[in-house]
Amino acid sequence: MSEDPRNSPPSRQDRRRFLTGGIAAAGGLAATALGARTASATGPDPLITEIQEWNQVLGAGVDETPYGVPSEYESDVVRRTVSWLTADPVSSINFTPLHELDGIITPNGLCFERHHGGTAQIDPADHRLMIHGMVETPLVFTMADLMRFPRESRVYFLECAANSGMEWRGAQLNGCQFTHGMIHNVMYTGIPLKLLLQEAGLRDGAAWLLGEGADASGMTRSIPLDKALDDCLVAFKMNGEALRPEQGYPLRLVVPGWEGNMWIKWLRRIEVGDQPWHHREETSKYTDLLTNGKARRFTWDMDVKSVITNPSPQAPLVHGRGQTVITGLAWSGLGTIRRVDVSLDGGRNWQTARIDGPSLPKSVHRFYYDFDWDGSELMLQSRAMDEFGHVQPTKNALRAVRGENSIYHNNGIQTWLVRANGETENVEIS
Repeated sequence: MSEDPRNSPPSRQDRRRFLTGGIAAAGGLAATALGARTASATGPDPLITEIQEWNQVLGAGVDETPYGVPSEYESDVVRRTVSWLTADPVSSINFTPLHELDGIITPNGLCFERHHGGTAQIDPADHRLMIHGMVETPLVFTMADLMRFPRESRVYFLECAANSGMEWRGAQLNGCQFTHGMIHNVMYTGIPLKLLLQEAGLRDGAAWLLGEGADASGMTRSIPLDKALDDCLVAFKMNGEALRPEQGYPLRLVVPGWEGNMWIKWLRRIEVGDQPWHHREETSKYTDLLTNGKARRFTWDMDVKSVITNPSPQAPLVHGRGQTVITGLAWSGLGTIRRVDVSLDGGRNWQTARIDGPSLPKSVHRFYYDFDWDGSELMLQSRAMDEFGHVQPTKNALRAVRGENSIYHNNGIQTWLVRANGETENVEIS
């Protein structure tokens, strides 16, 4: 008896014919919905209808990548430097590739670096943290000692005070990685600083702390005691794993919402006193030079700020007209972001963007704005507002108050010009 062909499993050729027809039909619907060019316009796409090399060979085993790395096709997603920005790489900066990222968490390997004396390489078994000065009992902690204290995990942004600093006098760097990339946002795990201070016991009159790093630069910063007792951490992990060496391994200070220079890396000493120390990084550096020649000191808070990360000069629009997604980041050193507006025409008209994901205090917020692009030129801007009503200013409004001498705390609105061919560049609107 011959087998009924209706009950026989379909041959490989039949399956491929069915798949080709189905994909072509689905592709036509997708093309209609998105206005995109698909293979259905010229016939089946062999990249989906044909068996590919990676379908036929075994991949790498679990023992070949003991520490995970990104795909080779993402090898251009890296931190980058600006060669002329500083005199020497050991006292320099590299920048987070904001235009390539999504969500709110920065991967550990992409967090920007700022060094004043290069990356210190410290064996945690040899590291010590001393607390002394106006305390009842001066203490020295090993890393093992610190691991016995209660710990917390908190998501915070760290932004260099000089982020966007090159833009004070006009558009300089063509890419949001370079204009805004001195920022990262991670989950820190550490000990509330107040617990360590309580262990040492604060003496009457104590009002300030001096944090000192163990690197060759001798980095120090004065911090008001009220801030230290509020939300500062002594952190040893970021995004669940140990701090990276360039981020202060094995121990760093976390000062939420305040300029990154205060987040002392390779933390080795905390001195308690009754007044600020006025050291180099808070007198000759990290002050805001005003038009009249005077400098604003102790400007710790990082103000409300945002930037469109995509499209941007390093991430032009390549899909042509039709459905388009704008995305970016917003943050405030004072709390959470309440709202982000997006303008397509250089600030004449504004539309409210959608904030997506967790809204956490002193953390970056991810926003999206979806629209149909008709192919005309765009002047993209974003404007953030925080929970206390602070509104991100224009660059001209900021300069009217502070002048053009400063390089710190530039939170002015950024403008990207998107041309009809999708190319994007850094511009300013007068």
